[in-house]
Amino acid sequence: MVNRRFWLEQINRAWQRRPLVWLAGVRRVGKTYLCQTLPDIEYFDCELPRVRRMLEDPQSFLAGLGKRTVVLDEIHRLMNPSELLKIAADHFPDLKVLATGSSTLGASAKFRDTLAGRKAELWLTPMIFADLKDFQNTDLDHRMLFGGLPPFFLAPEIPERDFQEWLDSYWAKDIQELFRLERRQAFLRFIEMLLLRSGGIFEASSFARPCEVSRMTISNYQNVLEATFIVHVVRPFSSHRPTEIVSAPKVYAFDTGFICYFRGWQELRREDYGNLWEHLVLNEIQAHLQTRRIFYWRDKRGHEVDFIVRKRPAEPIAIECKWSAGDFDPANLKIFRKQYPMGENFVVAHDVERPYDREYQGVKVRFIGIEAIAGGVFK
Repeated sequence: MVNRRFWLEQINRAWQRRPLVWLAGVRRVGKTYLCQTLPDIEYFDCELPRVRRMLEDPQSFLAGLGKRTVVLDEIHRLMNPSELLKIAADHFPDLKVLATGSSTLGASAKFRDTLAGRKAELWLTPMIFADLKDFQNTDLDHRMLFGGLPPFFLAPEIPERDFQEWLDSYWAKDIQELFRLERRQAFLRFIEMLLLRSGGIFEASSFARPCEVSRMTISNYQNVLEATFIVHVVRPFSSHRPTEIVSAPKVYAFDTGFICYFRGWQELRREDYGNLWEHLVLNEIQAHLQTRRIFYWRDKRGHEVDFIVRKRPAEPIAIECKWSAGDFDPANLKIFRKQYPMGENFVVAHDVERPYDREYQGVKVRFIGIEAIAGGVFK
């Protein structure tokens, strides 16, 4: 059994803040496996009818557990999951509870209470660099092509059939149970188009005609995909200067394996690495910062900075993603810093083994590898 040390530490830290922890993440990202590696837990799989019957009287169920550590896996299968969690938080403070689900808490009508102030939240992303070490395979080509869902990553060959089966299961178990959307083909066509265009500027109207739905329906689909962690909407960073792009988000798919599958890639060419590397860096930042408040910057002349993190409003951190450090051109970063002179600048490249600094006409840039993100450089 592989211990995913980074995530186990995050769960324990979350329990130090609140006795109730909500662990969210996409289907097959490893929530169940991670929970089962926790020591001294009592595990309940809410997909099982017999377990759901046990939980029909939440107060009696919780009272019978004593001072234990309890995992309630796939809790959104219950009729009223937030009721059980609220009772646990309010009346059983000595009970440690870890509840898992495939969406943000409160994303669907099933969650009638978001439990604000009662819970700590943890987002289990696809595999990060620390996970690759735990699984003893740090081959980035493999991680890009096979993706970051552990069962897919561990497959002996690219699991093409599993990608499509995953989408079918996602529709049937997550979308239908939580959101009850109609028009399956339109929804899945939208996902496929997003995977093909992942990392690009999102314009809802460009998806409406191919999917044969309205622009409003496309926007609703996007919200559902964001709530279930299938896409990440990266919005423009701006102080509303007339030269800046202020309303055109970029949309990134959650996993490089799915991107490669839908693009038909079984081997990577030199030109494929840049976009996939950007996805890996975004995933790493999200895992360590546990936030979706990551932006990009672009002006109306086309100058762009990949990601902006706002540690302090007056000092935005600028992040450029380059497969090779030698590909970095400081021109865009220098233009950004003319408008926002305060803040740190980073280039994240796969071929940087030890961090180093360079200066470009007064703009200091630190070059780091992806592993350095774990050290808290963006916090």
